[in-house]
Amino acid sequence: MAALPEGTPCWADAMFSDVEGAKAFYGDVLGWTFGESSSEFGNYTQAYSDGKAVAAIVPPMPGSQAQPAWCLYLASPDAAATAERIRTHGGEVVMGPMQVGDFGTMVIARDPGGVVFGVWQAGIHHGFEKQAEPGAYSWAEIVTREPAKADSFFPAVFPYGTQKMDSEQIDYRMFLVGGRPVLGRMGAEGDFLPPGAPSYVSVYFAVDDTDAAIERLRKQGGKVYAGPMDSPFGRFAAVGDQQGAAFGLIDLGRTVGERPPAVDV
Repeated sequence: MAALPEGTPCWADAMFSDVEGAKAFYGDVLGWTFGESSSEFGNYTQAYSDGKAVAAIVPPMPGSQAQPAWCLYLASPDAAATAERIRTHGGEVVMGPMQVGDFGTMVIARDPGGVVFGVWQAGIHHGFEKQAEPGAYSWAEIVTREPAKADSFFPAVFPYGTQKMDSEQIDYRMFLVGGRPVLGRMGAEGDFLPPGAPSYVSVYFAVDDTDAAIERLRKQGGKVYAGPMDSPFGRFAAVGDQQGAAFGLIDLGRTVGERPPAVDV
């Protein structure tokens, strides 16, 4: 499996104080199974859908008080060079570059508006083995109160083209690699984010029935923040797990309406 083009979302993981609870939750809601935890790498545990790697969970580092949250990693051929561009363009490198055995090299960073994301330079671990199918990653969008900062930062760090959705209802842009949209940016001024909630990257996992997945989620103690609602891209909902990590659910097969046009910016 070849490494993904630079800037392409390639992996997602999350820290949970209750790892066994996270396994039960995502096992029920998304049908995930889990491999053996790797004590050499902080008990990092991969999740699988149909035997293919789709994400990972890990307990927090000793002393960490971080809120459980999903982290999206963007592919890089040179994590150190990407980290330097992050700093040059007003971002913050929180961790790394750090080599993770022969799996690859990671960076954790924040954009100038406070959005946390990861960078991954693949070694033997290239990332998602399955995408855009039930149980797997399908899309992600930067949800930010400072969209102008994201709009200038991410295309300066990664080789992105940019398109704007031609809509008066929402402020939405897409970052493109090789002419293909790979990441969204949702402007979240006003009441879109709850008071006090940080800007973040919303990671969407595909399901074969959004409403049925929400029913399982609620039984496991999760919350629904928005939706479910139909769209030209699928029936989706913004949700959170029982430990507070936010993410999205989407049924890609249930689309309603015409996709709004997008224009280059």
